[in-house]
Amino acid sequence: QVQLVESGGGLVQAGGSLRLSCAASGRTFSSYVMGWFRRSPGKEREFVAWITWSGGSTYYANSVKGRFTISRDNGKNMVYLQMNSLKPEDTAVYYCAAASGPNTDSKAFLYWGQGTQVTVSA
Repeated sequence: QVQLVESGGGLVQAGGSLRLSCAASGRTFSSYVMGWFRRSPGKEREFVAWITWSGGSTYYANSVKGRFTISRDNGKNMVYLQMNSLKPEDTAVYYCAAASGPNTDSKAFLYWGQGTQVTVSA
C-alpha cells in the first residue's frame, strides 16, 4: 500500500513556474513507476508524465514536453513535477499516482493522491 500527498499548487501568471511535490508513504516506493495526471474543469483526466523506478526513464504528454520535468528521490520517497512556461490551459487539479509499470492510461495506476490545484492566469 502506498499513500500519496501532493503539495505545491497555487496561482501563477502565464509564463511562470511552479514545482509540485508528492510525498509517498510506505517502504516500497522505489518499486513503483510514478506518474502525474491532471483534470481540467469539464475534461477527462489526462496523462502528464511518468518516471520509472530508478528515475532512469521519463515520458511526457506532447502538451507539456519541453516545459515540464518529472523527477524522483527514492531516498526521500518524493516525486516532483517542475512546471515552467505555464499556460492558462495548464490550469487543472494535478494528481500523482503509482503504478507497477510505465503507462499513460490512468487505469493502470493503483494509488492516487488527493490532488493539488494549479491555476494559471492569462
